[in-house]
Formats: sequence, C-alpha cells, structure tokens
Amino acid sequence: MGGGRGERPPAADETLHLRVDALRADETMRLRLPAPPKDPAPAGGRAERRRGTRAAARERPGSRLLGPLAPYARRTVPFLRRLKPVYPRPGRTGWRRWIPSWRQWTGTVLASFGLLGAFLVTAYAMTDIPSDINAYATQQDNVYFWSDGTPMARTGWVQRQAMPLEDIPQDVRWAVLAAENESFYSDPGISLKGISRALFRTVGEGDTEGGSTITQQYVKNVYLTQNQTVSRKFTEAMIALKLDNKMSKDEILEGYLNTSWFGRGTYGIQRAAQAYYGKDVDRLNVSEAAMLASLLKGAGLYDPTLGKANHARAVERWSWILDRMVKIGKLSKQERAKYTTFPEPLRTNPLYDTGEQSDYLVELASQYAKKAGHLTDKQFDLGGYQIYTTFDRKREKALTDAVTKARQKAADDTPAAAKDGHYGAASVAADGRVLAVYGGPDHRRQGYNESNATTVPAGTAFLPFVYAAGLEHGVHKTRSGPATPVGPDSVYDGDDGVPVTTPEGPYWDRSGKKVAAHNDGGKSYGKITLREALAKSVNTPFMQLGMDTGLDKVRDTAVASGLLRSSMGPQVPGLSLGTSTPSAIRMASGYATFAAGGNHTEPYSVSRITRNGAPVALNTPRPRRAVGAGVAEQVTDALTDSFRTAHPDAAAGRSGVAGKAGGTDKDTAAWYVGTADSVSTAIVVYRIDLARSLEPLPLKGLAGPARSVPYALWSAATGLG
Repeated sequence: MGGGRGERPPAADETLHLRVDALRADETMRLRLPAPPKDPAPAGGRAERRRGTRAAARERPGSRLLGPLAPYARRTVPFLRRLKPVYPRPGRTGWRRWIPSWRQWTGTVLASFGLLGAFLVTAYAMTDIPSDINAYATQQDNVYFWSDGTPMARTGWVQRQAMPLEDIPQDVRWAVLAAENESFYSDPGISLKGISRALFRTVGEGDTEGGSTITQQYVKNVYLTQNQTVSRKFTEAMIALKLDNKMSKDEILEGYLNTSWFGRGTYGIQRAAQAYYGKDVDRLNVSEAAMLASLLKGAGLYDPTLGKANHARAVERWSWILDRMVKIGKLSKQERAKYTTFPEPLRTNPLYDTGEQSDYLVELASQYAKKAGHLTDKQFDLGGYQIYTTFDRKREKALTDAVTKARQKAADDTPAAAKDGHYGAASVAADGRVLAVYGGPDHRRQGYNESNATTVPAGTAFLPFVYAAGLEHGVHKTRSGPATPVGPDSVYDGDDGVPVTTPEGPYWDRSGKKVAAHNDGGKSYGKITLREALAKSVNTPFMQLGMDTGLDKVRDTAVASGLLRSSMGPQVPGLSLGTSTPSAIRMASGYATFAAGGNHTEPYSVSRITRNGAPVALNTPRPRRAVGAGVAEQVTDALTDSFRTAHPDAAAGRSGVAGKAGGTDKDTAAWYVGTADSVSTAIVVYRIDLARSLEPLPLKGLAGPARSVPYALWSAATGLG
C-alpha cells in the first residue's frame, strides 16, 4: 500500500499489503508499545481496600496537616469501635448478650456530661440580664403625712417603700436569711440541690417546691413572672448566676427585701413592719423579724390572724427560725431564751388609706408636689415618695366636723336648697401654709373640690382689696396730676344709689344708663369714713374709691395679695363690689397677706418631700411685698372693727381677730373671711346644680338667717365658736 497523497484508496476486496523499506544489515527493528494502564483497585478483602484508601488520602491536599494526628486516630479508632454496641454481644450468653459493656457505659456518661456542660456554657453565654425590670416589682406607694409627721394617706397600686440595706437592722436581715437561704453570702447564686428538688416536683408531680436561693427569688420578683414552669426555672437560674457575678451580695439582699410579698397588700420589709406591727423596720426586734420572715414561705398560710391553723403554722415556723439563727451563730442562746412568747401582730393593717375628705387633701398635695418638685406624672406614679404636707390634723377635723353638721342641718331645714348646696372652706397661715380645707362630702362621688373652685363671686368680701389699693396708690380726681393720698378717715358718700363718677362726669354703661352704687338692703349711711365703711360693709364708698384709684390698680393689688389674675372680673365699676370669683383658698391667702404685714406668700400644701428617705429638691415659695406694712395694718384695723361691730360677744377679751362677711347682690353666695392667731380662714356657701351648669343659684335660705352659717363655720374652724 502506497502512502502517497495521490494514490487511490483500496477496494473492499483487495488485500492490504504493508510496505517496509529494506533494512540495512546493521539495523535492528524495534516495536514501540504504549505504557500499560494502572492496576485497578484491588479486589481483595476489606483490609486491602483500607490500605488503599489511606494511601490515597496521603496524596490528597491537606494530608500534611492531618498527618501528625494519624497515629492518635489509629489508637482511638479501635477504642471507639469497641464502644460501638454489637448486639448480640459475642462471647456472652443469655440476657448478658444485650447489656452494654462498662466501656460503653463510661463513654455514654462522659459524652452526656460533655454535652450537658457545653449546653450550659452556651446557655450562660447567651443569657442576658433583662434591661426592662418588672415595673410592678419596683413600683411603690406614695405616703402623705400630716404636719405633725403622722401618716395621713397612701396612694398607689401597691404598698411598698424601698429601704436602704443600711437602714434594715442586722437581726432582721439574718432572720430572713435563716428562714430562706442561710448560705446566701457563700453560694454562687443558685442551689443545684434546690433546683433539682424543685424540677422533680414540678415535672414529676405537678407541684411546686421551694428550692430557690434569695438571688433566684429576687430574679423571679424583678425580672420574670411567677409561673412555675421548667423553662422559667432554667432562665431564673441562668440570670441568677450572672447577677451574682455582677451585683454585690448586699445589693441583691437589699433588692430582695424591698420586693418580696409579705401579705396584707404589702411588698417589702418596711411596709410589712408597718402593716403587721405598726412601726418602721428599724424598730423591729428579732422576734418580730422572725415572724415577718415566716411570711415569705406564704403569707396566706402563715399570717397568724387568718385562722387557728395559720396561727399554729406561724408559731412553729417563728420558733424554728429563731432556733436556726442560734445554730448559724447569729443569735445567742441567752438572747433566744428571751423570746418564748409569740409576737402577735396587729389584727388589721393600720396603714392609712385615702378616705372621703383626705382625698381632697391628697389631690391638692400631689398637684403641688409634682409642680414644686419638678416631677413628671410618670415619675410620681412610680411611687416611693414621702410627702410631708402642711395640713393641721386638728384644724382639719374641726373644719370638717363643722361643715358636716351644717350640711346635715341644711338637709333637715331646707332640703330643696340643700340638695344643690356647696361649702368651700380653707385655712391659710400668714406664711402661706395651707392648714385645712373642706373640699366636699365625698371625693369618690364628687371630684369637684369646693375649696379650690372659682365659680362664685366674692361679693363684698372683696372690699378690703379696694381699700388697700386706695391706701397704697391714692386717688385721682383729675386725669392729670399726681395722686391724692387717702386714709382711713377719708370721707365718702355712703348713701344708696349714689351715681358713680369719673373725672369727666358720671359713668355711663354700654346701654347708655348712668351707673349707680347700691348698699345691701338699700340702706343709706350719709357721709362716712372709709374705715367705718369697711367695718359696716357699706358698698357705695368703695365703688367710687375703685374708680378714683383706678380699676387696674385695684386688680393688681388683689392679684399681688394672692388672688389669681384669671379669676378677676371685668374692669368695670362692679369690679370693686366683688364680681371676681376667687376660691376659698385664695381668699384666705389674700387676707393672710394683711395679717403678714403686707407680705404675700403663695399658698403651699407641701413642706418637704423625700423618696425612699432621700430629700427631693422643692421650690418652697418665699414672701414678697404686696402692699406696704402701714397699709396692711390699716386694713387689719378696719377688719378688726368689722369683727367687733358684728360679733361683740365673741370679740370681748380676744385680740388678734379680724374679719368680715360678704354677700352678692343676687344672693348667690355668702362669705365669711377673717384672721385669728395669724391664720386666715375663708368660708363660702353657695348653690350650683352641677348636672346642669356652673351658674350659681339663689341661696334660698341655705346660708341661714342673716347669712349666719358662714360665720358659724368660721368660728368653729378658728376655735371661737
């Protein structure tokens, strides 16, 4: 066969010939064969295949790194292979063929502990102490005190007052520790024995069993719920471990003592001491502390006042706690021997709750506390504040009793009028302290505070402010030129119906009519001095005096003396006759300014605030000059004459008493405002149908004959009646 390019291909029936060039005599022909393929994987036994696999593995990438570990792996693999259960086990007979060997048991236990340890370490690392503390666990009540320091009222959803640990005696602390967790200062925050027992009873029997340390109980109180579940107990333990590493033992104990439930609606050892023994925690003895500590096991079972069975349980646990304190070295045997009689607690919780009248006091004090203490509603509602009020307990009782009797008498004498009757009353000291108020019959049914309402006109009780303005600023008979001074002996026309004049002539109202002043009952007095006019409550001189002084100065003097600018009436001649609508508190405050020599101090109802014993900064008002001292003295002299003229018997042999009655032209309000012993008291009686409007109604005899009821209440409140 030719190999040239131009030769034809052979036919199918032709023979293929191999053309070989002739060889030289000295040449040898060689046949070149391809390399034989590698042998396939051995088809031998398992051992040969493993050796082949190891050889291949040594050639794979990374074999250099794992190579040094190979000897250890070769030693471990046989051991692990022996641990692998082979059932039935060779070399054993009967039931033993199915029992794992000791090596298998050991491996299983070690592996279980390893996995459990890894799980616990991971859970501990992943558990965080919650940042959102249970608000209910830290919420406290606010306690209000009378001016003498005795409790007056308590507000809030819970009875709790946090106490610093340093204020809780050592005996009280160790009574609790002996009862609940004597190893508290040495344990890691959890008790494995207690947790195991609690889990067994929770899971195995569906019951609960105390097994928690104080740290765990504190975590449950502050961060978690009270649900008895395995997951909650596990989370509790993890947080307790972390908390024990983060907080000191004293900090944890303080938190626990202030958040634990003691029954009778109380949380914390301080409120428990007050609820069961009527004293603060720092006054408890060790026997009383042991009784309170017994309540931590369950107040429903150990409050001795709830039944004979409870009493027996309480006595037994109380005795056990004292004995336990001896055993752990926190109470001597000699001291223990002193306590053989069970310390019976009070039958009922003596902590004061708000009542019918005290609600009004709390309302005033809380409003003032938040304003003067710069506290938000959220801060105040969180509780823990001790509010020391200015309210005088005896004065409050005298005022409340007097008004209560007057209400009852009115209901008997004039039932139709009494149905809509209201009695506002307040006593304010010359230095601004609100000593007593009467806000209404029942705050729960009437949230309307009658002592602080600005709904009825002051009437002629407003005249002293007009008098003070005239004495302070003088009068103008012409539009230009300096003011002309006036004094107590300045004479004005006291006749009824005298036209009111201005420097230009008569004063005309918007309807085009001349404005005239009228006296009560249309009585005329002729020429009369200002001092006598005030003493006899003659209207016409003061209506003209207000015009001569300037109604703006009358308004400013009244406001400087204590009345609210928002309660001022319009600047028309009627302003001088009391169209303004001050509250009883503000009227008493205004008259107190005259008693204080012309210095006005804004009325205040809170003298001091603390939160858990720490003082809260309070803006207490300071006195400021309202009118001159001479003017204040002259006003007081005229009011003294007024009191003596109207009530000569009460004034006999009594100094330092001044006051006057006040009425309105439409007989919608009756006032008596006066000062006794540097305390000013204002009483107002009026009628309003709150279901319809705030418009005052005619008194219709509610104020008594000749408006005697306001004075009777005033004299009772001041001790003159």
